[in-house]
Amino acid sequence: MRVFVIGVAGAGMAPLAGILRQAGYEVRGSDVAFDPPMGPRLASWGVETVQGTDPALLDGLDPARDLVVVGNVCRRDHPLAVAAEQRGLRRVSLPTALRELVFTTPAGVRPVVAISGTHGKTTTTGLMATILADAGLEPGWLVGGVPVAPLGAAGSAEPFALGRAARSLTAKTPLAPFVIEGDEYDSAFFEKQPKVWGYAPKMALLTSIEHDHVDIYPDEASYFAAFRGLIERLPSEQDGGLLVANAGDARVRALVASSSPRCRVVFYAGSDGSGRVFPDGNTGDELPVWTAHEVGLEGDGDVAQKFDLFVGPTSVGRYLVGIFGTHNVANAVGAIALAVEGFGLPVREVAMRLLRYRGVKRRLERLVEPTGGRGVTVYDDFAHHPTAVETTLKAARARHRNSRLIALYEPRSATACRAMHQEAYVGAFAAADVVVLAPLGRSTIPEAERLDLKRLADDLQKRGKRVELATSTEDVLARVEEIAEPGDAIVSMSNGAFGGVPHKLGEVLG
Repeated sequence: MRVFVIGVAGAGMAPLAGILRQAGYEVRGSDVAFDPPMGPRLASWGVETVQGTDPALLDGLDPARDLVVVGNVCRRDHPLAVAAEQRGLRRVSLPTALRELVFTTPAGVRPVVAISGTHGKTTTTGLMATILADAGLEPGWLVGGVPVAPLGAAGSAEPFALGRAARSLTAKTPLAPFVIEGDEYDSAFFEKQPKVWGYAPKMALLTSIEHDHVDIYPDEASYFAAFRGLIERLPSEQDGGLLVANAGDARVRALVASSSPRCRVVFYAGSDGSGRVFPDGNTGDELPVWTAHEVGLEGDGDVAQKFDLFVGPTSVGRYLVGIFGTHNVANAVGAIALAVEGFGLPVREVAMRLLRYRGVKRRLERLVEPTGGRGVTVYDDFAHHPTAVETTLKAARARHRNSRLIALYEPRSATACRAMHQEAYVGAFAAADVVVLAPLGRSTIPEAERLDLKRLADDLQKRGKRVELATSTEDVLARVEEIAEPGDAIVSMSNGAFGGVPHKLGEVLG
């Protein structure tokens, strides 16, 4: 079978193309650009790529057996999507392709573990893949980001792995699990439902819920319905259904309580750095089973986050996770809870494996070391929602307590470019000393609905911040070159390529 992937350089579509190639399919794909981190890696995975939307790219595909996978960035009038329909080629979404070509095997359907929620999906998916791989379960995985280091002792540093896709010679050996980032964004223009629904997971972890993706979810109710649908679709407890949910998020608690899940539910929570499990002040009807108290940081270069782990009231030890930030303690606890509750793994052995995990690219990824040049440290992060911006900068501030923190921000997503979070962004940059704002990444949003960058700059200046309103990504670089001083820490944040700013900073700063 040959598979053609439209939008092949996307964060989800590129790993899909790679894992289909690993599974033995002939894979070809097209896109309008091949930006890092995914674009340049496709060739190394054996995926043939071509730039453009010419219908002739579909020449040679057989309607009787070949597939065209349509990414969710493609509209109904996309030339290749239209041509595929006209030629009688079967068009499928990313979830359908995975379900039919990867999850379904001659020996049965692999148990799917979906990591879902507004924030922390990519990091926690990588954590879960590392834990299961080190435990010898030979999992498959698909992560929406490129791992910084191999996932597991003998694992892969790719964002995907087929894992053991068949039973071993002994019939008692179960099929290996498949861990996937359970995105709530829609699947395709012809399949307007959350991608995570299409994966039909047996187990799920719910990290957080906060209104996002306003281009397809106009209000909170519609957005929350995506997660309610996930909970309702999980199998019964008798059939192995399991939901591990973050009790530290009041919206998660409320949604679980109102959803009447058939599956078993286990709650976990990190802390807000002060030891409080419920930052909103609500103690909850019942305390979560799995909790942690963030202790501090360890190390100088590859800094790890230290935390104490509790199961109920009992301490089970002090551990390290190989990424920093209080939010990552919560991510780690969720992954531990899912590994122990869902797979029966020994808790201490699971927790000991967390130090191996070094995160994924574009999640507080350190690009420039504080040596040579101006002695500035540069991080790149995917943050775009104000909560993600705030969390990222808090983590950077905890890591660089005595440094001046410079935040570079490109509002690019449909949510980030709208005024709905105008006030929230003021507080989101609280940990930064200097803020450089790039122009809005979307020009089609009505002016009355747009985020007002001038007003945001004024409000931040009233709080004592130095704010620079850049006119372009080139201007962002010019202003950083003027501002940066020895010892500074710079965090670049965008859910897009940001005009290459993060990777150009090294050159600009010498």
